[in-house]
Amino acid sequence: MNRETISLESGIEEQSTPLQSPWLFVPTLYFAAGVPYIIVNTVSVVLYKKLGIDNAQIALWTSLLYLPWVIKMLWGPLIDIYSTKRRWILYTQCAMTLCLGALALSLQLANFFVVSLLVLAIAAFISATQDIATDGFYMLALDQDAQAFFVGIRSTFYRIAMIFGIGLLVFLAGQLEESLHDRSLGWTIAFGLAALVFAILVIVHWLFLPLPQSDANRSTSFSVPTFYGEVITTYFKQEKIWAILAFIFLYRIGEAMLVKLAPPFLLDAPQSGGLGLSTSQVGLVYGTLGSLALTVGGILGGWLVYRYGVKRSLIPMAIALNLPHLFYVYLAYTQPSIHWVYPLVAIEQFGYGLGTAAYSVYFMYIANERYKTSHFAISTGIMALGMMLPGLVSGYIQQALGYQLFFVVVFLLTIPGMLTLFFIPLGDEN
Repeated sequence: MNRETISLESGIEEQSTPLQSPWLFVPTLYFAAGVPYIIVNTVSVVLYKKLGIDNAQIALWTSLLYLPWVIKMLWGPLIDIYSTKRRWILYTQCAMTLCLGALALSLQLANFFVVSLLVLAIAAFISATQDIATDGFYMLALDQDAQAFFVGIRSTFYRIAMIFGIGLLVFLAGQLEESLHDRSLGWTIAFGLAALVFAILVIVHWLFLPLPQSDANRSTSFSVPTFYGEVITTYFKQEKIWAILAFIFLYRIGEAMLVKLAPPFLLDAPQSGGLGLSTSQVGLVYGTLGSLALTVGGILGGWLVYRYGVKRSLIPMAIALNLPHLFYVYLAYTQPSIHWVYPLVAIEQFGYGLGTAAYSVYFMYIANERYKTSHFAISTGIMALGMMLPGLVSGYIQQALGYQLFFVVVFLLTIPGMLTLFFIPLGDEN
């Protein structure tokens, strides 16, 4: 890459007006992408734990909510063919606003668990579709150098969305639990706030999201099945495809199990093997300080990938992602005071942010120029499968082994993904 030619104020192909600066739309787009993802996959874990659902059921059902991100590759080509990425973004964000409002109301029902899971499942499909459109828009609107540079920025605002979700919303729900003496009402108000924020984002993007010339309606001279066939064929005919698939699937397998049981571990009483934190404390430890550390790690990781390239960054970042999982082993065995919990969780989250930067850029690196959106959707779908399957059984494994041995297993499962780094093709441009 010729990094001297990058324009960090524009970074847009075929555009020249001030509104085309990535700084004006990348932050809000990825904040909007992050909010529903974190609510569906992480905040829901805390919600159900506080409303009395057991760990095995929480891990099973919230892991199944990953399914839309696994199979989004099935409808990814449709977003490539029909309409523009900008319209897809606006439509999905409108639908997400309605889903968040419905989620808030569902918690006031007697059968809240079933109804809220259904709403979260619909939200997951909408969020996965929004992700496809957002990533496609990102790759169409930014040139290759800008894509590498802004990966840290997009990750930062995705992480800020995590702070908003697992930090602010959880902390607010915890405070409302105590003041209102009504857990479900506290969570209803918190999700109502999320719906309001999303409604504002829809208005902002409707007014200010640019339309690059490359993001235009496509007219194809072949059928949709033919287009699907070309997308699949070009993806799976890549050099060393089996190594690529193993890398994508296994790289975050330890993290996939950790993320489902970390909040219950922090909330469970010490006699059950947990740390006995309150809802508000989890919002501060895991959601605010942890997410801030994750954000800093994401910014640094994006800069390092931009500076040194994917090839030189992957192994150090894999170590940064996986080694801090040992902190949870320490926390489970020693059950220290909260003063130790804050820094150790923050360091683990910093490593998570740092460790996923090169991983994300690699998906762009292997995407065919003609089918960028669809190929990126396939890669992220395989990644989601690697998050979903371990999560499905993580609750049962934790209940069988206890938190101490469970976190040892989590650390051991990081090894296969690290080994795949020695077999994937990386090329010479990085």
